[in-house]
Amino acid sequence: MEKLPLHTGETQGASTGPKWMAPRQRSSRATFLRRLFIVVCFLAGYFMLIRPRPTDVPCDGYATPGNGHNQDQDFQFKEEQSEIPHLPITADSKKIPLEAHIMSKCPDAQGCMQKLVLPAMEKISYKVDFQLSFIASVSKETSDIKCMHGPAECIGNMLMLCAANLPFPPAEDKSLLPNTYPRTPIIRSLGFANCLMNDYPRIPARELVLQCALEHGIDFDALNTCASQQDDNPDNNPGHGLYGSSLSGIALLRESALHSDRLDVHTSCTVRVDDKVWCVHDGGQWKDCVQNGAGSKPEVLVDEINRLWEQRN
Repeated sequence: MEKLPLHTGETQGASTGPKWMAPRQRSSRATFLRRLFIVVCFLAGYFMLIRPRPTDVPCDGYATPGNGHNQDQDFQFKEEQSEIPHLPITADSKKIPLEAHIMSKCPDAQGCMQKLVLPAMEKISYKVDFQLSFIASVSKETSDIKCMHGPAECIGNMLMLCAANLPFPPAEDKSLLPNTYPRTPIIRSLGFANCLMNDYPRIPARELVLQCALEHGIDFDALNTCASQQDDNPDNNPGHGLYGSSLSGIALLRESALHSDRLDVHTSCTVRVDDKVWCVHDGGQWKDCVQNGAGSKPEVLVDEINRLWEQRN
């Protein structure tokens, strides 16, 4: 239960010689056919042995030790996969709020994201305003932030938040104000988060973070700078802790944790659609899912997002 209080034959032509040659020709033809059959079988077996099989294909991210890595859980969002929508996306389009509250080193978060959120996002990412929020205990008297799985989880949370909030493309002018340039596209930040969660016991190992950052086009140096910020008060930094060199992972984590707390969300993983609880994954089981539990199926979530989209657009 994840709650807080706290990867060389001869080709035989037409018969032109004496008839006594016929039997020999048939014999030679039969020998040729047998040899040809053997060669074909050999080549077929050879190529079957060297052809890459599904288990030989490299996966993105790393296998979780002891759990056995399932390639079906590797989701690659493509740049063009904002699937050119059938309905036009305009500045006035009303996207549907979709949010997942997680803890970065929680197995329930991995299961929830890879079995429900990611498969759905592959189909409806352009129709939702997606937010990845985190669950942690924030002290109101001090700057302390405690995470259920320890300080390493807090760092993992900050890395995912920093990745989502880094300017994209990286900004050269660090003095720019918030909202003057876009943040990391969701296909990149969510792919990065999933890559880390593929091997959540190793979060925040440098080699894991670096590999995931490279795979998903995240600026590792900027990511490292953000997660290393010691200032917990974004108001003390230009850009309010959201952009440029002033981006503060700890400030982002505090803000995210307080947001989850205000919503009374304390279980990882809790999925919310249109500001209402849609489904909870806790202790390896789905709980409190809408439509009599059917809400845990990606296709049901996709249908609901499509319904809300058509209703509002």
